[in-house]
Amino acid sequence: MAGSVSGTREGHGTTGGSAAQSGWTVFAAVMMIFGGAMAIFEGIAAIAKDDLFVSTRNYVFQFSLTGWGWVHLILGIVVVVAGCALFTGALWARAVGVLLAGLLVIANFLWLPYYPFWSLVLIAINVFVIWALCAGPHRSRT
Repeated sequence: MAGSVSGTREGHGTTGGSAAQSGWTVFAAVMMIFGGAMAIFEGIAAIAKDDLFVSTRNYVFQFSLTGWGWVHLILGIVVVVAGCALFTGALWARAVGVLLAGLLVIANFLWLPYYPFWSLVLIAINVFVIWALCAGPHRSRT
């Protein structure tokens, strides 16, 4: 009976789906999909109607609102795809997720003069995504 228990543990630890079933990986994937969708909506709003956003005067970083709309739209699409790839549990998806969440943090920081509160919310979500992907599943050494 002891042999079957240790055999079960070894069999469970070697399956490829254990990384995808990690709670933090699923959390990061869902938050990436949510954050990417919000970036897509920000991009569409900035491209479709430039006068929707009010810019803060004398802000250090001044960019074209339409240009930022395209950046958010493209980055949002890529983040949603990467968030869906995280459900597979692939290591490359985790690395790409950390990179893209970092890019979204920078993009939302530069988006602060147009939509300050929402930018701070999305920065916090992306920081949690980076933490969740880095904390990830810990494999036991047996």
